[in-house]
Amino acid sequence: MITTLLARITPPCKDVTHLASQSLDRPLPWTTRLKLQLHYWICEGCAQYRRQLVQVREALRHMATSSSTPEQDDSQLSRSAKARLKDAFRSKTE
Repeated sequence: MITTLLARITPPCKDVTHLASQSLDRPLPWTTRLKLQLHYWICEGCAQYRRQLVQVREALRHMATSSSTPEQDDSQLSRSAKARLKDAFRSKTE
C-alpha cells in the first residue's frame, strides 16, 4: 500500500534517470530531491543506477587528478584476458 502511494507521487523511472544525472551537475529543488529519494526507496533499479552514476563520477575525478596518463600506465591485460573480453562482447551482441 505504501509502495503504491509512493509510486503515484514520485516521477516515473525514465524521469528519475534524467534527474539523477542532473543532480550530479547542479542542485535540484528540495521537493525534487525528496521525490527522488522516495523513488529510490521503492525502486532498486533506479537506486542502483544512481549508485553507478556516483561511482563513474568518482572514478573520472580520480583519473583526472591522477598523475599517470594512459601512455605512462604499465598495467595491461594479458592476451587471454583480452580474448575472453572480446568473446564476451561478441556473445552479447549476437
